[in-house]
Amino acid sequence: MLILLPPSEGKARPEKGGPVDLDELAFAAELGEKRAELIAAFDPILREAPAAPAYEVYTGVLFKRLELAELPAAARKRVLVASALWGVVRPDDRIPYYKFPPKTRLEGIGAPNAFWRPALAAALPDRDGELVVDMRSGAYAAAWKPKRATLLAVRAFTEADGERKAVSHMAKAVRGDVARALLEAKKAPSDPECAAAIAEAAGFEVELAGGSLDVIV
Repeated sequence: MLILLPPSEGKARPEKGGPVDLDELAFAAELGEKRAELIAAFDPILREAPAAPAYEVYTGVLFKRLELAELPAAARKRVLVASALWGVVRPDDRIPYYKFPPKTRLEGIGAPNAFWRPALAAALPDRDGELVVDMRSGAYAAAWKPKRATLLAVRAFTEADGERKAVSHMAKAVRGDVARALLEAKKAPSDPECAAAIAEAAGFEVELAGGSLDVIV
């Protein structure tokens, strides 16, 4: 199982520590040149700013509920965080504070999704029988989708009087809670049915709908 997360708008600014080392980030061989090109066009000073593990830098609701720092290192390795600036990073990758919305367009770079799409397609794992649990927002999901692995999006809904409505204000918290349940499971889920069973055992009301795991809150 691989869990894909969006980055958070809320970020902590590391006050000390060495700068980012592009050669130490996830998929450095495949994504390193693209990262260097993008940072050079956006803000070269980021190469010198103090860096900290991504799980400390990202401080939004999803990450607060997920509490990556409390999970074993082996569980964190099952997580990738999408980023318009880095492509993807692992929770333990050291990155600086930054602000780079996914709709940012830079001269010579263009739209981040289009910029990253070929490199991510070549770099990210995509195997038959693999489960990819997608918690990204649409702005990041467009950069990469597997062609062979099973993609399972996690959505949150409310239900009243037989009418179901998607929720936005609680979706990040729900995704963080579901991600934690999946990562804490004794055996990682290998298919949508297993993921749904784990979420249900954790106390969630869930329903599989096509390629989605719908959580009713």
